Amino acid sequence: MIGAFALTACIPPAPQPTPVPTPSPAAQPAPTPVQPAAPITTASSNWADNLATPGDWTYSDSTGTPIASFGMAGQIPLFAMQCNRANRSISFGRLSNAGDPRTMRIRTETADRDLRAEPQSGASASILSASIPALDPFLDAMAFSKGRFAVQVAGEPVLYIPAWPEVTRVIEECRN
Repeated sequence: MIGAFALTACIPPAPQPTPVPTPSPAAQPAPTPVQPAAPITTASSNWADNLATPGDWTYSDSTGTPIASFGMAGQIPLFAMQCNRANRSISFGRLSNAGDPRTMRIRTETADRDLRAEPQSGASASILSASIPALDPFLDAMAFSKGRFAVQVAGEPVLYIPAWPEVTRVIEECRN
C-alpha cells in the first residue's frame, strides 16, 4: 500500500492552463433592425380565419326600402342586402361577372346556406341575386356570425364580410 502511495507522490502535478486574456471592450455596431414579416394572405383551411374583404357597410332607407350595401366608397357595392316589404323577404345581391344562374353559398359561424342566384336583369352592373324569407333563422346566423360571414360564388373571389350593425338593421326592419 505504501508503494502505490509512493508512486503517486512521484507523478508531477498536471500543469495549470494559462488563463485566456479578456479582450478589451470594443465598440459594438448598432444592431440592425429586424423587418417584421409581411402578413400571410393565403386562404386558411378555416374560412373565418381569412382577412376581411376591404370595404365598409352603408345603410339607406330613403325610398322606404331598407338596404345595406358593402364595398369601397365611390364604387359599385360588392354585396348588398335589401328588404322587400311586400313579400317580407331579404334579397342578397353580389357583384359578379356571371351571366348565368349560379349557387351563392353564404357561410356563417354556425350555418351554411346554398342559394340559387339569378343574374339581375336591367342592372347597370352584373349582379347575382337570391332571396330568403325575412323570418328565416339563417339571417340571425349571419347577423351574429362571430364578426363576419363569407359569400362564395363559383368563378368569383370569396367575400369575407364583417357582420356590422347594418346587417341586423335590414333584418329587423324587414321583420317589423
